[in-house]
Amino acid sequence: MHPPLTLHKHPMCADIIEEFQKCHIDHPIAKFFGECTELKVKLDRCFRQEKAVKRKANFEKSKQLQERLKAIRKETADSTTAEQ
Repeated sequence: MHPPLTLHKHPMCADIIEEFQKCHIDHPIAKFFGECTELKVKLDRCFRQEKAVKRKANFEKSKQLQERLKAIRKETADSTTAEQ
């Protein structure tokens, strides 16, 4: 099973998605007997790579957010201590 094959959500895999969809159109019966399996494997690999790239970007973004929040907390704690 694969996620919905929308090109705007998967720009890295757009070429493979188009090939896969064309294979399904060109081989309406043979697709059930493995005609498009090789493209499906390529598509799954591409989705895994795409997910890894997104995961890494999200991790970097979360690290930056954590650092920013830590700085704000420290600043707030310092200003609270200085007022007392």
